[in-house]
Amino acid sequence: MPTLSIAAVSGDFPTFQVAFGVLEGVPPTPSRPAEIDAFVASAENAARARLGGGEPAVLPEILHWRAAYRAFGSKKTSYRDACEALLRRLAAGDHLPRILPLVDLYNAISVKHVVPVGVDDLALLAPPNAFRYAKAGDSFLDGGKTPPEDDPPAPSEVVYADSRHCLCRRWNWRQDARTRVSAGTRDALVVIQTLEADGAERLARAIEDFAGTAKSALGAQSRWAIASAAMPVVSV
Repeated sequence: MPTLSIAAVSGDFPTFQVAFGVLEGVPPTPSRPAEIDAFVASAENAARARLGGGEPAVLPEILHWRAAYRAFGSKKTSYRDACEALLRRLAAGDHLPRILPLVDLYNAISVKHVVPVGVDDLALLAPPNAFRYAKAGDSFLDGGKTPPEDDPPAPSEVVYADSRHCLCRRWNWRQDARTRVSAGTRDALVVIQTLEADGAERLARAIEDFAGTAKSALGAQSRWAIASAAMPVVSV
């Protein structure tokens, strides 16, 4: 039973909450489900309407993540949370990338609800998982580079990790190459994150969209728990 802890960071970031989910039975998809394409298009339209022609920095959710990054020492403007990176594509007139149905779904969830989302192949993970501060010996293989490069985190940095290595650096900036989902992924572990005061309601809406679309479009079942400062350790 996968377990997630946010106890190491919830004291410093008391509004941080995470929807932690297991997605089971993702099928091989030789063709793209039309429902996924429709959901992505709808999410893009909703995100553009929210932006109103402006940049992502006009959104309070993005400002809150920028402040959190500064709080643990990440001040470079090239390091932004994953949701902001997607929103910047839309603000520039581009579309969300089309990669795999599951990846496309979680990217769409991210921009629709303005929440960073991470998904890893469950078969490649070594739970328990945690959001915590980086420590000596942490490893990270940067999947944003071709080929992926070893790029260990700074000691003060917030990371998402399992028992073997970092799954995501700078909280929710970039995922590790070793556990990312692929066409062979059948079960996945999901984290949907928020710093907002309405975090519980926001995550509930994101879960409803994610679980409902994954079930109807991919035939995948899911189960969820929400970690918060009041309940920093959860299992699914």
